[in-house]
Amino acid sequence: MKKILVLLTVVLVFVGTCSMGCAYSLKKSKTVKSLTEGANEVNVQNVVEDNAKIEVLPTMNSESSAPNRIWVGTFQIVWNDVIDTLIKAPIEFVDGNNITAENLNKREFNKEDISENSYYSKSGIISPDLKKEIEEGIKKKFNETSDILDSIDFTYDPSKMLFYAMLKKDFKFLEAFDKLDDEAFGQNPAHVKYFGINELSGANLYKNVSVLFYNKHDDFAVSMHTQGNDEVILYRTDDNKNFDEYYKDLTDKTKEFDGNQFFGSYDRLKVPDISLYQMASFKELEGKNIKNSDFRIDKTLETVDFRMNNEGVKLKSEAAIVMKCTALPGPAPKIRRFYFNDSFVLFLIEKGKTVPYYAMRVKDVEALNKTGKGQ
Repeated sequence: MKKILVLLTVVLVFVGTCSMGCAYSLKKSKTVKSLTEGANEVNVQNVVEDNAKIEVLPTMNSESSAPNRIWVGTFQIVWNDVIDTLIKAPIEFVDGNNITAENLNKREFNKEDISENSYYSKSGIISPDLKKEIEEGIKKKFNETSDILDSIDFTYDPSKMLFYAMLKKDFKFLEAFDKLDDEAFGQNPAHVKYFGINELSGANLYKNVSVLFYNKHDDFAVSMHTQGNDEVILYRTDDNKNFDEYYKDLTDKTKEFDGNQFFGSYDRLKVPDISLYQMASFKELEGKNIKNSDFRIDKTLETVDFRMNNEGVKLKSEAAIVMKCTALPGPAPKIRRFYFNDSFVLFLIEKGKTVPYYAMRVKDVEALNKTGKGQ
């Protein structure tokens, strides 16, 4: 309850100070950054360029033509927080909505879809204190530092509000898989690292894997089990669809499969190591004035740091939305001076009581002070 009251106070202060109007300031940040580790040089240049394209998507049902796509729920968390604590309604833009905003408003991912110990979120008026609080919060909860906070100007500005979230996962498979020989992936001749289960692997690794379905050599899915509540689902397909459509197909095929779901000695598993870092902003949302409000989306950021090898998976993602008040400066507030420099009355009363236990009228401070002890 205390947290809710504090957050409500911050929002009310932000809304109230918006009418005063403040100057805009935000450091330009890198909009897209990509890093992959352990990759070898590729001889076929056009294949490399095509396969290197990576796009971070804001929602599960966002469309993309990029061969490599990523979605994580972190940006949806901050979008939901903007709606719940500031706008109080689905976000619509003055110049007409776009598909990204419409998809985000569907809220197909919420905080309830992930355990509380796997995310941190915070919002407040832009200030150095807010930055310090976020840094201390993610350090305490995840022992992590931020990749994006330094790209935001935290000079105190009561017309700007930051919504921030970090999502963190770090888990191990039941047993570490065997490391397999390096080989090519897809049409790219460059060799990459693989892990999994082959004919030389111990039977203890079979419990790591459950077969969801196996329809043919290029249409199958497995679930890899971990030491915690997480699972890694891998779905082999050449279809080009949105993530939500992929997941529906996966679910439907799993329900329809009536074959053997146990991974055994005649089964094999091969999975590539993955290590990537991606930073993105959603330009189609920035600079948009929100309908029926005095706010504009000033800046959006999301990062994805994903690593998977034979031991397990590590995922760290951050997201931020900077909101800007667009209200014109109102009339200067009337200054009220409460100067008790003439006759006044003083009362002392206990909390919860209706009658004071002390009262005093002050007409001449000098005369009163002369009667004080030690005078």
